[in-house]
Amino acid sequence: MKNQEIAQILFEIGDLLDLQEVPFKPEAYKKAAIAIDLLEENIDLIYQKEGIKGLEKIGGVGKSIALSIEEYLKTNKIAFYKQLKKESPVNLEELLKVEGLGVKKIKKLYQQLKIRNLKDLEKAIEDNKIAPLFGFGEKTEQNILESIKFLRQGQDKFLLRDTLKEIDLVSEKIKRIKEVVDFSVAGSVRRKKEIIGDVDFLVSIEDTSNKYVVEKVMNTFVTMDNVVKVIGKGETKSSIKTSNNLNMDLRLVSATSFGAALQYFTGSKDHNIALRRIAIKKGYKLNEYGLFNGDKKIAGQTEEGVYEKLGLQFVPPELRENQGEINLAINNEVPDLVSSVKGDLHCHTSYNGGENTIEEMAEEAIKMGYSYLGITDHSKSLRIENGLDEKRLLEQKKEIDKLNKKYTNFKLLSGVEVDILKDGSLDIDNDVLKVLDYVSISVHSGFKMTKEEMTKRILKAMDNSYVKTLNHPTGAIIGKRESYLVDMELIIKKAKERNIALEINSYRCDLNSQLAKMAKNSGVKLVINSDAHNKKELHDIQFGIYIARRAGLTKEDIYEI
Repeated sequence: MKNQEIAQILFEIGDLLDLQEVPFKPEAYKKAAIAIDLLEENIDLIYQKEGIKGLEKIGGVGKSIALSIEEYLKTNKIAFYKQLKKESPVNLEELLKVEGLGVKKIKKLYQQLKIRNLKDLEKAIEDNKIAPLFGFGEKTEQNILESIKFLRQGQDKFLLRDTLKEIDLVSEKIKRIKEVVDFSVAGSVRRKKEIIGDVDFLVSIEDTSNKYVVEKVMNTFVTMDNVVKVIGKGETKSSIKTSNNLNMDLRLVSATSFGAALQYFTGSKDHNIALRRIAIKKGYKLNEYGLFNGDKKIAGQTEEGVYEKLGLQFVPPELRENQGEINLAINNEVPDLVSSVKGDLHCHTSYNGGENTIEEMAEEAIKMGYSYLGITDHSKSLRIENGLDEKRLLEQKKEIDKLNKKYTNFKLLSGVEVDILKDGSLDIDNDVLKVLDYVSISVHSGFKMTKEEMTKRILKAMDNSYVKTLNHPTGAIIGKRESYLVDMELIIKKAKERNIALEINSYRCDLNSQLAKMAKNSGVKLVINSDAHNKKELHDIQFGIYIARRAGLTKEDIYEI
């Protein structure tokens, strides 16, 4: 689907026009971008069926934007976008990745300090030129510096969520080759790591000596639309770089070795070393071609067969990090990992910060097969998100109660994401909290507190008798922001004491798998939420489920209504 590609370009056009201070147009492009990103139908199909008129039916898409979309669908580029990037004095795409920098601040940095890119920005910070600017200050300068360091650390790394669509497109194309017997993604993608380096695909065919079939598979892989560079092409392995700068490898193996190869190339390295040691102890040899007793292959066609011959219970890919899963497999105690949830207890609506109404979010949740959906719009202290005060929360509850009368086998829950103030108090009165179905609490400010101060702040908030869940407990946003300083051992202890569930936030990837495992081992329940700000993002719950699986969580470990 080209929806996301087009939406991204239109949003960038809006930013570039913002930089030029063009009136009205920036918002028009951004509104169209959001509408296209939320489309359920492929924009290609809309254009094929109805042409330019079909594009104009999409919310926010007028004649000129429709023509740009048509141009992209026909030529894979937009001349106006290319021209705007050429005219732009700054590398807007690069600078916008720095947390705390928006278009207005970037423009100011260029006008006053001629900062064009990340390198210029770093130099200006070294020379202490940022802090004196009006609207910046030492705190902002320090935050920018930390964000740049964070970005530098993540170079050549990608968020799993940002790569899955592209991975799926490649996968579908390879799987459609009729001679392909087995196909799988391997490596860190298969283990569902939150951050990946590259992508490994594994393919098996009946006869690897059949040059025609080998050539067909490899040609399909290296000639896909998103390929910008062929790094290498061979009979057993080919490597490409995609338009998103992602390296992908495809390995071709015989069907009789597919399971052993899949186990080997899935990893992790430490897990594989542990398996090889077990094989050696039993007098076997294990490699990517199979499990051998002398010269005789005794397993290799399936992964399950390899683990079974080693005397091990099958280990799900998400657990393969050599962090206790081997002993579990030896003792036949590998847990039945959580694979779905009954509902979502953290989402936002058009009441504040969200893009869809309560009813629209509910309808999407019903389509997903949920039993419930909790509405947790922000509380009043978060002014940037138009946070709800006590009066508006009660109005929202009335709307939720009214909507619930039309549903069967599904319930909307009235909640709130209450801001934890710096002194640990909550910014909504208990008289209102007690009439809601549940209360979540979160830190959204004051991230620079000492570890002792932040821990004390959160512990005090957790003592409120109406609190049911603590959202994104460490404040981290994967790929954007590191966690604030906090003693998670004390937070977990308090959660156990007060029977409060700790959130695995699918968008932020907070808690991470290590902390989620620590909470589980302490007997604390985890709640998996999407933190969705529109109905499409409800589906991102999968990323929270991946974290839960990597933590070894079962259904019994999950807090559900």
